[in-house]
Amino acid sequence: MTPDRLPPPTELPSPADPRPPSDPSTAGSSDRSSDRSSDRSSDRSTELAGRIRAEIEGKPDRRITFARFMERALYEPDLGYYRQSADRPTDAGDFLTAPETHPIFGWTIARRIEQIWDKLGRPRPFTLIEYGAGSGTLGLSILEGLRRHDSTDLLAAIRYEPVESNPNRLSDLRERFERAGLAELLALAGSPSNGPVPVIGVLLANEFLDALPVHRVVARDGRLLELYVGWRDRFVQEAAEPSTPELARRLADDGLDPGQLAEGQVAEICLDLEPWLDEVGRRLARGFVLAIDYGYPAAEMYGPRRLAGTLLGYRGHRVQEDPFADPGLTDLTAHVDFTAVQVLAERRGLHSVALTTQSEFLIAAGLESELQALQSSPETTAEAYLRARSGVVRMLDPRHMGRFRVLTLERRGSAAASDSPAAR
Repeated sequence: MTPDRLPPPTELPSPADPRPPSDPSTAGSSDRSSDRSSDRSSDRSTELAGRIRAEIEGKPDRRITFARFMERALYEPDLGYYRQSADRPTDAGDFLTAPETHPIFGWTIARRIEQIWDKLGRPRPFTLIEYGAGSGTLGLSILEGLRRHDSTDLLAAIRYEPVESNPNRLSDLRERFERAGLAELLALAGSPSNGPVPVIGVLLANEFLDALPVHRVVARDGRLLELYVGWRDRFVQEAAEPSTPELARRLADDGLDPGQLAEGQVAEICLDLEPWLDEVGRRLARGFVLAIDYGYPAAEMYGPRRLAGTLLGYRGHRVQEDPFADPGLTDLTAHVDFTAVQVLAERRGLHSVALTTQSEFLIAAGLESELQALQSSPETTAEAYLRARSGVVRMLDPRHMGRFRVLTLERRGSAAASDSPAAR
């Protein structure tokens, strides 16, 4: 298990873990329900594997790129890992992100957003766009943080726009916002901020980029080959000429030549960064991008310490060594090449402001002040404080989430942008 995706804290009870039932008949019913759920999941995985196999066998060369395999394994409607009804980043799911560890993460980001709003001249409306919003855990904790900080002016100005591919998660998000009394802050589909008019605000991507599909390549005799996915009674990888010259060009953008890679070295290259940054450039007239994820600058990403690449699978808080096992049931993820993000963003007018660790970012944003405020509150129980402190330790620990990177980008527009239709 790598420290990049973490199981829930062992010192805390998991709210999703069922308590042992006192009635034996209830226990049997629970076991049968679990078996049925497992069977349904297995059936969905088998169906998805069959669809992917059919696509492979329909190709003239009987193979597809790994990026295509990953796209279908994660995002196939109703069958892909991120398109099913289960909420993945939870104690009972397959991985745990910082927002699920404790809401203090969102409260601290709220402090940074308050600073950004001031820097931009306190525009109205001020839009917070979150990619990979899931069921709204981070968005809700950010808005709760604004409430805790008595940022009433910003709360009156802010509009929260979730970007989420799973309609089940969006439905959960809307319900959670309604229960929290924050539904009026949602920028729903069809609203001005969700149209083609660029907005002023912050675009947030927390552990979003690592789930974009990646191509896999291997260095052979000083040349770059691509690792494709074929079918030989099971999914297998096979090396051949690259599917696109963009793979070599991306390495060149990083200042690398295929000859610099070690013989047999495997690496991942995400070509989907460009269309995502194109969309970011269209959406943001003026403001900042905060991209939080695990990854490295290119020199580390493609260095000798990562000869096997960074691709990993996760299921039930455990690393899955075989990325082809149980498609649709296993999360597939690869570390982010932050050099590539910076280079590609600059070409789109998104200027790199800072690349720090998550630990550095949170401390600078005021995480310690948040913890002190929680401790001093008469409403905080000892148990609640210890839970928050445990979460903070995990967020800052360089062996765990503390080594994540936070990239801040800025879209510099004229002050007159505040008078655009999106800002009225």
